[in-house]
Amino acid sequence: MAGAVARTTEKPKIKFVPHAYQRYCINRLLTDEALGLLLDMGLGKTVITLTAVNDLKYNRFAVSKVLVIAPKKVAEATWSKEAAKWEHLKMLRVVPILGSSTQRIRALNTPADVYVINRENVAWLVEYYRNAWPFDMVVVDELSSFKNHQSKRFKALTWIRPHIKRIVGLTGTPAPNGLLDLWAQVHLLDQGQRLEKKITHYRARYFEKNYSGFGYTAKPGADKLIQQKISDICISMKAEDYLELPDAIPNIIPIVLDDKAKKLYKQMEKELLLQIEGTEITATSAAVLTGKLLQLCNGALYDDERQVYEIHDNKLEAFMELVEQLNGKPVLTFYSYQHDLSRIKKALAKTNLRVREIKTPQDQDDWNAGRIDVGLAHPASTAYGLNLQDGGNHVAWFGLPWSLELYQQANKRLHRQGQKQKVILHHLVVQGGADEDVMDSLEAKATTQDRLLEALKARIDKVKGE
Repeated sequence: MAGAVARTTEKPKIKFVPHAYQRYCINRLLTDEALGLLLDMGLGKTVITLTAVNDLKYNRFAVSKVLVIAPKKVAEATWSKEAAKWEHLKMLRVVPILGSSTQRIRALNTPADVYVINRENVAWLVEYYRNAWPFDMVVVDELSSFKNHQSKRFKALTWIRPHIKRIVGLTGTPAPNGLLDLWAQVHLLDQGQRLEKKITHYRARYFEKNYSGFGYTAKPGADKLIQQKISDICISMKAEDYLELPDAIPNIIPIVLDDKAKKLYKQMEKELLLQIEGTEITATSAAVLTGKLLQLCNGALYDDERQVYEIHDNKLEAFMELVEQLNGKPVLTFYSYQHDLSRIKKALAKTNLRVREIKTPQDQDDWNAGRIDVGLAHPASTAYGLNLQDGGNHVAWFGLPWSLELYQQANKRLHRQGQKQKVILHHLVVQGGADEDVMDSLEAKATTQDRLLEALKARIDKVKGE
């Protein structure tokens, strides 16, 4: 229930012994009123933050009510479970603010220390309290989801920002699509002190328009200037530098379309038109065309009325072969479209494997307990918050997302602290198709972000080895 205090005493609580880098982050949260923790997945952002909140609340009396803004799945369970897990957080009361308006209001009136709301309801919360805003500390879990300066959630939080005494931004991917994404996130932290008050001024100072007139390219040296500007308000750490994680090994499974499917693919690509069973399916823009081509790579296609047309089973057959080769080892499978999900489930129904969509906390527990052979998930709904490292070490990408953030976060469901085996990332990639374009794009987008994180992390290099 939305209004119930999320506490549990079923499992014995664990004593928290922080790593040196975790202690450094906790100390910074205690001293800095605004801080961005750009911590890679698996480094323990949640327990770091809750430890600081607990100290600020019960030892230093520096905060009274804390708001956590998180993705919906994370808001449902992750923060509550984390607080209930550790011995030193036993006093901390966590309440999720979810459900209908009535349920959310009831939750807000439930005594607690930490209130967790999904980001879609931020505008509602700001409107509900307005100038009577009660939260003196706000934690934005996945700060990168506030990168759009035109979004309602950003505008609402910006309006109420002067009423917030302490603010923390958590993310592992601050600039998944380039340095432009940073402005809104840093603005929430410092109200425009470091990267200009307005996005237009930020663009004018650090970027220039592309030759086409659409989009922006960073000016030479802009990345270093931006990094210097925000280095005092952001802490950056990458998992491989601080954890002894087993390797994550990419495995490309090449798929060759059969002659019929290849002909249809080429026709769509060249003519933006495809006739299937008398129904005309058109791609009216490059974006729509790419989506159609990715669907076609996967083996099925939607028309304008969302009718599904099955084209080929080339990728599905390759996936079933992969499952067979794993010989009973669990595999977490990410799909792109609903017709992917239905076709995969239909194919797996002919086996004796235990197949389940990973949606609820119970699904997470069953996966980690070894009660699921094939877990099915969409990266947008399971990329954040789910800890699945105990249930297996194989990931299969039936369809790839364009978003680097979703891709990396999804992989980190298995490749994170506690994983005892090397994680294998299987990518089902149609040769010569749009699948290859997505792979290239993901690799290219990682460059800017990695440079950014590398520069910022120099500030706390001294923590290593302590």
